[in-house]
Amino acid sequence: MTRVLVVEDDPQLVRALVINLQARRYGVDAAPDGATALRLAAARRPDVVVLDLGLPAMDGTDVIKALRGWTRVPIRVLSARRASDEKVAALDAGADDYMTPTMSVQLAGRLCGCCRQGYGWGAPCGSAAGGSGAVAGPTTPLR
Repeated sequence: MTRVLVVEDDPQLVRALVINLQARRYGVDAAPDGATALRLAAARRPDVVVLDLGLPAMDGTDVIKALRGWTRVPIRVLSARRASDEKVAALDAGADDYMTPTMSVQLAGRLCGCCRQGYGWGAPCGSAAGGSGAVAGPTTPLR
């Protein structure tokens, strides 16, 4: 089973992502902050990380830099930050993709695509396939 680590501090968005990803047979862990995300990533070895940049105590870009210090796991940023310099900073830090909440319907397809590239630790995408690949959920901006 493909394992996804969702790093997001908005409980409603986390709930929507977890429900939709589990329905597509992904294994999902969730972290509300950067420190928890780093601990879970080391312990659970996700195949992909979905990361908000606006986290409490540790900015998402710092989480990316910390992860890149020891893993090549694909990192998909899902954030409402729209400034080009923030997007570039996240990508320069090592993120593999940047999505806004309005693009979240593409999330499952993008997760499948990155797992096929073989950068994660685990299962092929076929073990998580199902449905249209769309992830339904709120499209309210993230912090």
